[in-house]
Amino acid sequence: MKEKLYTIPVNDAFDMDTECPLCSMRKLLETNAIDFTMGPSYMEDDIREETSRLGFCDKHLEQLYKNQNRLGLALILKTHIDKIVKNVEKHTHSGIKLSSPSLFRKKGETAGVVSYLNELEQTCFVCDKINNTFDRYIATIFHLYHTEESFRNRFKKSKGFCTSHYKVLYGAAPEYLSGEELNGFLKLLNDLYLENMKRVREDLEWFINKFDYRYAEEPWKNAKDALPRSMQKTNSIL
Repeated sequence: MKEKLYTIPVNDAFDMDTECPLCSMRKLLETNAIDFTMGPSYMEDDIREETSRLGFCDKHLEQLYKNQNRLGLALILKTHIDKIVKNVEKHTHSGIKLSSPSLFRKKGETAGVVSYLNELEQTCFVCDKINNTFDRYIATIFHLYHTEESFRNRFKKSKGFCTSHYKVLYGAAPEYLSGEELNGFLKLLNDLYLENMKRVREDLEWFINKFDYRYAEEPWKNAKDALPRSMQKTNSIL
């Protein structure tokens, strides 16, 4: 049943007119994750424990703020700060001072708190929630490619992928496919990526030409939105 549920957003994304179906899937996951975080769930003890422990990356904290649930965000950040203070105090409980004659001990204590803060900078509740489901979507893509001809045709007709998600599919393929099927998939994936990157590059080139007076009377062709489409192809900005 779960696998069938995961096929719905995957098929929907590949039915869209988009430069990268995976970007569309991830964007929807991100929107849902933000709504979930700022919805009633933030009052649940297990969710609050996770948000307190993991915190948020800069990008998603800004999106949470824009959600307008300021009280909910304040409560979440309050318990997150409580967690940070508790952990920093735990790592520095011995009260080591800069003037301490024990150089190795001071370095050890500093490494502990710095290590904790470095790890904290790498975690985000929203990112984790997105990634957990997105990984299942990747597995579903390969499952559908392996079992359904209709999906393989949909895949072939896509406009390719952004660089980041091209890399994801290329790297994950050997985990799910093998032999001639793997070779065929990688060739198709590579062709889709390069052909559509070149297509967008040509649109971008024509967009640039349109700023030259010599092309002022020429039609825009498909170049009017070439810049945002190029940003999606290169940096997954949707």
